[in-house]
Amino acid sequence: MTYTEASMNALRQAGDDLADATVATLFERGEVGKFNTLMRYVSTVGAPLPEGLPDVAREYLHATSAPPAWVDWGEMEKARLFFADNNVHISTALSFASMPACYVVPHVAKLLSATHGLKYPSKRMAETGQFTVYLMQPDAFEAGSRFIPAAQKVRLLHASIRHHLKRENRWNTAEAGVPICQEDMIGGQMFFSLLVLDSLHRLGIHMSMEGADAYYYAWRVVGAMLGVDQDAVPPSLDEARQFLDLYMIRHMGPSEEGVHLTRQLIDLYEEVVPGTLFDPIVSALIRYLIGDTCADWLGVPSTRWDTVVKAVPRLLGVLETIEDRSPFGAWALDRLGHLTTIFELSTLTRGRVMHYAIPENLKKDYGISSTPPPNRRWAPPAPTVPQRPRRP
Repeated sequence: MTYTEASMNALRQAGDDLADATVATLFERGEVGKFNTLMRYVSTVGAPLPEGLPDVAREYLHATSAPPAWVDWGEMEKARLFFADNNVHISTALSFASMPACYVVPHVAKLLSATHGLKYPSKRMAETGQFTVYLMQPDAFEAGSRFIPAAQKVRLLHASIRHHLKRENRWNTAEAGVPICQEDMIGGQMFFSLLVLDSLHRLGIHMSMEGADAYYYAWRVVGAMLGVDQDAVPPSLDEARQFLDLYMIRHMGPSEEGVHLTRQLIDLYEEVVPGTLFDPIVSALIRYLIGDTCADWLGVPSTRWDTVVKAVPRLLGVLETIEDRSPFGAWALDRLGHLTTIFELSTLTRGRVMHYAIPENLKKDYGISSTPPPNRRWAPPAPTVPQRPRRP
């Protein structure tokens, strides 16, 4: 599959027909409030849909209640094992590389500001963290799990943002494309898959190509469940690299929203780090994983930890040696990784379950202006990490 400026531009004009139609009908009939109230009781796979749920919502939930028929469950099992083996490393990459990477795309940073507003970063980050934790559970697609209902609601959340921005003429679709368009959704999928693999390699984590391919495959499944057109999604890591490189060249650059969102992320995670002595490690990790150019765009401060954090791969190498040589050590480290991820999530959510709801309006202080940010182009710096995860 070859990606060109023309093919990427076409993806900018496409949204998610099923979710968009569902949300439009809910708003047209005045049933959004009822939907949000009743859907608080639907949080696990297999839970009966409540009485009184709007018909259009019931049809949508039935249509999206299972993964796509083409899923290879053998490959998903490999992905599950990859998740389990690299739990804390994946969480680190998602927190300190994937999230900041989203902020380096100016129009995406503006849209993220629209979701919860610049004043409520913990809610946005907690919802994202909760979603990925649900995905990483061994029973993510089985009865009783929380992932599929979360994916169904997030898909409608995205559609509602498109609905509000277009209905209120607060987004120039002709110039900037559809809000949360197919190109941006695929780009997000790359940030949460390929960029995570790049970050694991940067951290010195050894992984097989089989494990890396399975992890990427799992995010293709997730993308399909979030309304991403799989005919347009890169089917392999090599083609994913081509897409991501072109996407970066087309869109990434500095913005006020990106700086603001990054500052909030840093502040939030510094609260998780005990005391204040180690607070700078948050900024240092972000700078190390996304590179100096992007870090400068996002206003990530340079600290004395920038040099210290470069020793992280050596430390993780020691831990991997322990894991390889001791079954008990492997179990203990995997368990510690799981507990660390849960602790991080519980800190962000303050121990609550986050509910994904359709916003009934987007307030004016959410940072959305009538004109999207200009499309800045940049020349990417020389790559600092290999293009493919290396074999152990």
